[in-house]
Amino acid sequence: MNLGDLVVRRSYGGDVTFRIESVRPNAAVIKGTDFRLLADAPLSDLVPAARPAVSERTKQAQIKAKESLTRLKLDCARRLDGIRDEWGSSSDKGYFDVPGRVLHLDGDPMYLKKSLALYQQLRVPAEGHYVHESSMADALHRLLPRVRPDIVVITGHDGVLKRPQPYDLYSLDSYKNSHHFVRAIETARQYERNLDALIVIAGACQSHFEAMLQTGANFASSPGRVLIHALDPVYVACKAAYTSVRETMNMNDVLHNTISGTQGLGGIETRGSHRIGSPRLQDLSTLKVTPSIS
Repeated sequence: MNLGDLVVRRSYGGDVTFRIESVRPNAAVIKGTDFRLLADAPLSDLVPAARPAVSERTKQAQIKAKESLTRLKLDCARRLDGIRDEWGSSSDKGYFDVPGRVLHLDGDPMYLKKSLALYQQLRVPAEGHYVHESSMADALHRLLPRVRPDIVVITGHDGVLKRPQPYDLYSLDSYKNSHHFVRAIETARQYERNLDALIVIAGACQSHFEAMLQTGANFASSPGRVLIHALDPVYVACKAAYTSVRETMNMNDVLHNTISGTQGLGGIETRGSHRIGSPRLQDLSTLKVTPSIS
């Protein structure tokens, strides 16, 4: 087994495709190719992924991801079509649209890169930073006053720790990084308490959903303590970015159209952050202006 090899775990029936991140004596650290899952496994439990190198569960997640992206693009297009219908005839000077601005903190550089590519594809203004989960609260303390986002995404890796049964799923001590996410949410809410002025989307695989909502997240993972897709938090952020500030996000639409579904993500009623401005922004290089000050 070498770095970068695609593998599955024999003990889990090869349900998820992983990439080997590092190799230790008799063990390896592996990362899900589509799910936000970081794990260690004995080398004896790993087998090369079949060709094509995609497990059935990973394949289904990729199909659902394409479907979710298609729906998201259609939703954004309908929103903009509605704006054109409203403003095209009522103002000869037109309009400009301002999607909500996203600050995205990610504990995984590969998933951060994928997330930023999706924001760019959907024309959502976003600034992303690779930050270890334990440092996210401190990073937000510095970044929030500078970036002044409408939406903040706090994600990375998490999971329920392997301990003797029964698990105490109510305790933050039972999770790898949920307590770090909770601290980061606390920092965000110290900066802005209004749930509609700053939309917080937090969590990763198997995160403590209830603790993060109680701390002040608008949306969080994972109600069913399941694996979530790498792009689920991005999907919710983009949906918020293109929902009007005059409207609340359609909860049923948002959660059922995520890749992981309602067992992967949940949340509370929240207003969108998309705004319209008028008149349409002009090309200043072509504007004829008579200077008024000597």
